[in-house]
Amino acid sequence: QVQLAESGGGLVQAGGSLRLSCAASGRTFSPYAMGWFRQAPGEGREFVASITFGGSSLYSDPVKGRFTISRDNAKRTMYLQMDILKPEDAGVYYCAESARWRAVRTNEGDYDYWGQGTQVTVSS
Repeated sequence: QVQLAESGGGLVQAGGSLRLSCAASGRTFSPYAMGWFRQAPGEGREFVASITFGGSSLYSDPVKGRFTISRDNAKRTMYLQMDILKPEDAGVYYCAESARWRAVRTNEGDYDYWGQGTQVTVSS
């Protein structure tokens, strides 16, 4: 069983930056895709970015060019560098890991393990 724990959320002004981390435990090696999703109040969970074991990545259109996903496989940790933040980026950010897919995935149903989420608030 894999446990995921996000950290790094907080309050930031529009135009600022935050770096989220997602630490995985319970399995020393995983060749599978990992991803970030977010959920704004009253909205469904939305795909943000996904990354393969080898570092190939995919971003949603709203964050492309502003966010950077990365992972350190030796540390079993994934990151999301968020720059030029906008108020519409606010929400709870969740990290996820698949147990089946190695390629990047955008559908939350393709992920098997989820963290508890970390809150990101962007003031205008």
